[in-house]
Amino acid sequence: MKYGLGHLSVVPCRAEASDSSEQVTQLLFGETVKVYEKKRSWYRVKTAHDNYECWMDENQFVFIGEEEFKALQSNPALVVNEFADILKHEQSGEMMSVLLGSSLPFLKDQKVKLGNEKWIYEGGSLSLSKKGPKTKLAEHALMLLNAPYQWGGRSPFGIDCSGFVQLVYKLNGIFLPRDASQQAEKGSKLSFIEEAEEGDLAFFDNEEGKITHVGMILDNNRIIHASGMVRIDRLDHQGIFNQEKRDYTHRLRLISKIC
Repeated sequence: MKYGLGHLSVVPCRAEASDSSEQVTQLLFGETVKVYEKKRSWYRVKTAHDNYECWMDENQFVFIGEEEFKALQSNPALVVNEFADILKHEQSGEMMSVLLGSSLPFLKDQKVKLGNEKWIYEGGSLSLSKKGPKTKLAEHALMLLNAPYQWGGRSPFGIDCSGFVQLVYKLNGIFLPRDASQQAEKGSKLSFIEEAEEGDLAFFDNEEGKITHVGMILDNNRIIHASGMVRIDRLDHQGIFNQEKRDYTHRLRLISKIC
């Protein structure tokens, strides 16, 4: 078994070993992967935080040893809690952006350690060692308001519906699977929309009954979700009502209480 670490701001992870293949998720700075087979300049990997299998270009992550990988898994994670911030290389002075939710490996005395290299980080950080209060979920979600939709995206500069929910919950110390259909299997199901609280998740299906969309419930019968962009719409027992289109855009399937 080999292991890798994301050393760039945000990297596309593909369905197949090709730059033209569909982006299915992204690896943020400081996140780790388990590395499997190689095909040309690509490696099949599985992301450590959500066990998502995909392909990554060999130039877009670095290999680390098993000891470092295990240390990163066992130590309480610190993540960036600003929309975006800057890392400065201790030796060269080179700078690199890091985005909301990115991990900060071994952060101590304003220094992040990647292998033998150190980066200076003077921005804000958030510990994921324990769950935050449920009231924080809406605050984190609103930080991403108006972020553009991007299939497979997990950052403020492009995010999909399940990536949005996953990131919001991650900032609250709760780790969810990557896809909406997987997320729908978590938590306890509510019988009526009136039972839902701010921070609960609503799931929506297509004509075949497959869950294809997820959003997070806000107060006053509202939902925040990634559809074209991260936006706020009305929610009722039928689904999501888009005021601009004056029509329902998503059909409600179920509501889950995760925390």
